[in-house]
Amino acid sequence: MSMYRQLWLAIIVSTLLALCGSMLASMLSARSYLQSQLSIKNADNATALALSLSQSNPDPVMVELVVSSMFDRGHYERISVTDPAGAVMVTRVATEVDLNAPRWFVRALPIHADPGLAQISNGWKQFGTVTLVSHSRFAYAALWKSAQQVALALILAGLVGGYLGSLVLRRLRKPLDAVIGQANAITNRRFVTIEEPEVPELKQLASAMNATVKRLKSMFEEEAARLDKVRQDANCDPLTGLANRSYFLARLREASIAQDSAGESVIIARLANLAVVNQTLGRAATDELLCRFGSALEEVAALHPEALAARLNGADFALLLPGTSRFELTKVAKNLLSALTSATGAFVPDKATTWLGGGYFPPGMEVDNILAQVDTALAAAELEARDGLHFCGGYDNEALPKSAKDWATIIQRALSEKWVRLVSFPVMTLEGGLIHRECPLRLMFDAHGEWHPAGYFLPVAERLKLTPQLDLAAVELGLTELENKPNLTGLAINLSASSIQLPEFRAKLRKALLSRPGTSRLWLEVSEAGALVHFEAFRALCLELRDLKCQIGLEHFGRQFSEFGRFHDLGLDYLKVDASFIRGIHANAGNQAFLRGLSAIAHSIGLTVIAEGAASADDLRALSAVGFDGATGPVVTDVALA
Repeated sequence: MSMYRQLWLAIIVSTLLALCGSMLASMLSARSYLQSQLSIKNADNATALALSLSQSNPDPVMVELVVSSMFDRGHYERISVTDPAGAVMVTRVATEVDLNAPRWFVRALPIHADPGLAQISNGWKQFGTVTLVSHSRFAYAALWKSAQQVALALILAGLVGGYLGSLVLRRLRKPLDAVIGQANAITNRRFVTIEEPEVPELKQLASAMNATVKRLKSMFEEEAARLDKVRQDANCDPLTGLANRSYFLARLREASIAQDSAGESVIIARLANLAVVNQTLGRAATDELLCRFGSALEEVAALHPEALAARLNGADFALLLPGTSRFELTKVAKNLLSALTSATGAFVPDKATTWLGGGYFPPGMEVDNILAQVDTALAAAELEARDGLHFCGGYDNEALPKSAKDWATIIQRALSEKWVRLVSFPVMTLEGGLIHRECPLRLMFDAHGEWHPAGYFLPVAERLKLTPQLDLAAVELGLTELENKPNLTGLAINLSASSIQLPEFRAKLRKALLSRPGTSRLWLEVSEAGALVHFEAFRALCLELRDLKCQIGLEHFGRQFSEFGRFHDLGLDYLKVDASFIRGIHANAGNQAFLRGLSAIAHSIGLTVIAEGAASADDLRALSAVGFDGATGPVVTDVALA
């Protein structure tokens, strides 16, 4: 039984005991008073009757007449007169009458008054003895009425007391619920603080728990900061802070071969005349120039989701733009050229400072081929001997729609005609067991066409605000799959960040989950970047779906690890670490140290840690050594198919 119910029970029992005790004491007191008053009345009336008879030379006939006359008034239960020898001269006894009170009440509180006795004399001689008992019905009526009044008063007092008790308990319950909620939040891996209540005992408890949470958060943030430093050392250029060459190549490789890739645009920017600057202005000025060049590149990258700015070597920098078409690439490249020349022009007046080479590449192209083509374009820009850019031969899929209107029509038709399906990729434990199946969405653009991955239509759907409909369709397909396969351990659906920011989408999602079974086996995930951009909406999603027992996690995690502390109070269930940290992990000691720490800190708050994009058995062995729980990727799919 809860403490709140125990307090209520204690209040109710104590109130009932107080009411019953007060009622009993009041009734016993009233009965005692009525008995004494009735005894006095019996004595007075007997004395008055005896005196009246003594003054009128009594004889048996007169005594009988007087007694009968007095008895007939109906106030007496019994009147009798006996002679000095004890013989009854006259007696009158009332028949059973209504006592003006319930029989149970009369039996519970009987009134026994002493009879009145008085001597009748005739001159100096004793004539007889009068015994008189007044009727108790009037006393019972008065006692019953008093009982009703006392009961009513006590009930009103009890109601008032109960109301006041409820106010007190409500005042206690609010801070108590807050403390309980905080404890539950901690068990659900949400580290929250609460306002300290005014109740001294609860204030001490809340203060202690808040202090514990703050210490945990502090330790969490310190460890996260340390790991972020490890990540930067392993994957970032020490001078500019941009991604280094190895991390850039890992991201480029992942963007190229990802199942839902829509292709990517790549720009390589070369800082011209760097040797002249170094000889003329010295190393400090050269470092400042490189930092400004890198900052300008990073500012442009920040304008595009999932973009990555990197320094490849001394003078070469790169910008990766996943999902950016070749038409958008032209605009980005021109803006980048303007930003870079503005940042570096003061260092090398009247000379070229920036050369750009870029291109758009379809999914599946080899990284070496991409870099070779961009290098060729960069060489062409460099030959012009002035600031400029050059693009390599572009790629365009003529089969895809060109206008936003055409895209909207195709996507809406695919949804209405049910030309949507899920494809499945296994996510396995490192021991070979199935954790769940990852199920991205596929769309067919016509009744007999091919199934297109999300990379083809999702960027356009984002701009057209159609992702909520696509996400809800994917969830419905996933729930149907779980119903049809009760032995399936789990199924993961990716939600777009632009969808979760809409309250109406979250309401529809919750309604869909409430109406279908299998939610405990449904895994819902949002990209780390999207969750951070729409953080409050993601928090709301986690809280709104918590009672449905579905698993909620982040995918492509680790790119912005410095923000990990923001997720500490959301009660997440799992993390899928970005493939750029995973591929080749067996040969990257820096990333091994980073992932080992990431795994430890995630496990300390109860999160499952899964690797994305594992490509070899060596990677799997390295992941096991750093403490990961599971993995997905080409090698996992091959093992599952085998």
